[in-house]
Amino acid sequence: MILFPNAKINIGLNVTEKRPDGYHTLETVFYPIPLTDVLEIIPHEESISMQLEMSGIKLDHPTGENLVEKAWKVLHAKYNIPGCKALLHKLIPFGAGLGGGSADAAFCLKGLAEMNELNLTVTKLKELACGIGADCSFFIENTPQLATGIGEILTPLEFSLAGKYLVLVKPDVEISTKDAYGNIEPKPAEHSLRLLKAMPLKDWKHVIKNDFETPVFQKYKKVRDLKMQLYEMGASYASMSGSGSAVYGLFENKPDLQHAFDPAYFVFDVLL
Repeated sequence: MILFPNAKINIGLNVTEKRPDGYHTLETVFYPIPLTDVLEIIPHEESISMQLEMSGIKLDHPTGENLVEKAWKVLHAKYNIPGCKALLHKLIPFGAGLGGGSADAAFCLKGLAEMNELNLTVTKLKELACGIGADCSFFIENTPQLATGIGEILTPLEFSLAGKYLVLVKPDVEISTKDAYGNIEPKPAEHSLRLLKAMPLKDWKHVIKNDFETPVFQKYKKVRDLKMQLYEMGASYASMSGSGSAVYGLFENKPDLQHAFDPAYFVFDVLL
């Protein structure tokens, strides 16, 4: 079974409160984009674990901590599924706010459930995914969603960016989500993202904010400069995704990207 876990961008991100348990409540919109990893799952019933092999972008965590392995462990603990082999080719940058690891885990859950004929409902898959990571459950349905709570309460949003050009740039900076939250000051949102679908794209830059940008831009000038550059190139809206460091711009027309960015940066562009 070959799967293509895709990334997401955040459209707006309001961090509204720090809870007594240390988590933060937020409001954001998750939007799927066609930047994908490649995950192959191969049955291996003689094994009592998942044997994971990785290629592509190198990650900075030890074996056994990848979210794909955690997905297998969750299903094995609950349904006693057999072992398997998994080949994960990483193309989605990490430390970027794009949810690549969460997508890998969610797609792995769905794939293993199908492979082992578990007949799990979408609701059950989302519950299991949430136990792996707050935004994992988004990738179960993988459609535009308003996320509230700690990111686990999802409400479908009927809107589309089809026909817009997306330019996504990640500089040579990785930002830890934990560190990003440590530098945030929660505050009530000035504008609810529930109004997003009724608002013209050209007006987003005046209303839709990402609260992580203030502390990240203070520490990483190159991330701030990327957002400014995307607006100078004609973006109707530009923002950092999640806790960064990837920055994206939405354009009405295809921009000229030749020699636009540092060759060391990751650049992805697509007509949505």
